[in-house]
Amino acid sequence: MPGTLTFDDLKSCVMDKLIDTVLVCFVDVQGRLTGKRFHAMNFVENSFEETHCCNYLLATDIEMATPDGYASSSWESGYGDYVMKPDLSTIRLVPWLEGTAMVLCDVLDHHTHQPVPHSPRAILKKQIAQLAELGFEAKMATELEFFLFEQSFDDIRKSGFRDMQPISGYNEDYNIFQTTKEEEVMRPIRNHLFAAGLPIENTKGEAEAGQEELNIRYAPALDCADHHSIAKHAVKEIAWQNGRAATFLPKWHKDRVGSSSHVHQSLWKNGDAIFFDPSAEHGMSKVMSHYMAGLIKYSPDYTYFLAPYVNSYKRFSKGTFAPTKTVWSVDNRTAGFRLCGEKTKGVRVECRIGGSDLNPYLAQAVMIAAGIKGIKDKMELSPATTGDVYEDAKASDIPQTLRKATETLRGSKFLREALGDDVVDHYTRAAEWEQEEFDRAVTDWEIARGFERA
Repeated sequence: MPGTLTFDDLKSCVMDKLIDTVLVCFVDVQGRLTGKRFHAMNFVENSFEETHCCNYLLATDIEMATPDGYASSSWESGYGDYVMKPDLSTIRLVPWLEGTAMVLCDVLDHHTHQPVPHSPRAILKKQIAQLAELGFEAKMATELEFFLFEQSFDDIRKSGFRDMQPISGYNEDYNIFQTTKEEEVMRPIRNHLFAAGLPIENTKGEAEAGQEELNIRYAPALDCADHHSIAKHAVKEIAWQNGRAATFLPKWHKDRVGSSSHVHQSLWKNGDAIFFDPSAEHGMSKVMSHYMAGLIKYSPDYTYFLAPYVNSYKRFSKGTFAPTKTVWSVDNRTAGFRLCGEKTKGVRVECRIGGSDLNPYLAQAVMIAAGIKGIKDKMELSPATTGDVYEDAKASDIPQTLRKATETLRGSKFLREALGDDVVDHYTRAAEWEQEEFDRAVTDWEIARGFERA
């Protein structure tokens, strides 16, 4: 059977007793798959039209707490329902789970059946539609970096998240021998995801002990985001099945480099690469230069969507391949934006700011919005930066804390115009709550530093 299924394919598989469970999922604000497990017969006979969920599911924090301050859901409003509307074009097998298929849903208002504005998938779809009005299609690819550990999730949790041991003992960047030792986890990840219909390219060791990278082929923006969320979910489940733990926390140890999620992007029209102009410098078309100018100008405004937690900002450190500046450069990994594929049809821009914890729908949506703004306003792209960008005192800094990113988000006229006040206010509240929770915490660092000496 192919990895992706039509609804008729699914019905046939259910009748033949090859599929007995359907995961009916939507993506929450953290980018996680959330939903229900349906008996497959019930799904194909009844629930393929719609099912329901509580509206607090798009207004919780990472621990599923229900903070106050959201306009969309609250104790005062009684926490009503949303409609989960299956997108039947996303049905696929889940090969790492026996007899299981999956479908992704759009989230709709229960009363109007209109898309919920702050639903991540709806936010991305809106920007894709805005881009289509200009005659363009965005194609994107995300790199998924994560760490594998010797222990299981349960063992690590029970130990109080202490003495965690990466699956390897040394930097394994492109190291074939070390990654051979990890094939019990990585081989099923590649093969199961490919069998689920994801265009998997490769995996490799990354630049730290126990760090991995999964690469998925370019796809239209919505497909790219779907692929990313499914793959991230699968990595955790397949690691768990093999007695290991995988984390997408950007900075799990102060002495280790962090994990990113670089986003590659380009625009296309009728099968042609609109970013490519063989007669122009670097092979960059005017459309590309305008798009990149928008990306760079508004990157402080949308940094929250690339780095949504307090921990996200611990990754931004010079000399670690994580950027600290918002400039661009040609094939230079010290810049926030890197021009790749210079002078070829594959010319594209790679945003290197995002961490492994980003929500791909939100990240892609805000970058498309910034690119659209650059194209519409015909923004001029500044010259490329050269050399060690970390040491470029003239280059603008990426917001260095969640608190700073929250303020730029709150005050962003650009994002309020592109996404709507309700969406910006919703995610500003999410950012505020994350900071409030951290500010209440007493860390091990504080205790060890001051317990005796304060």
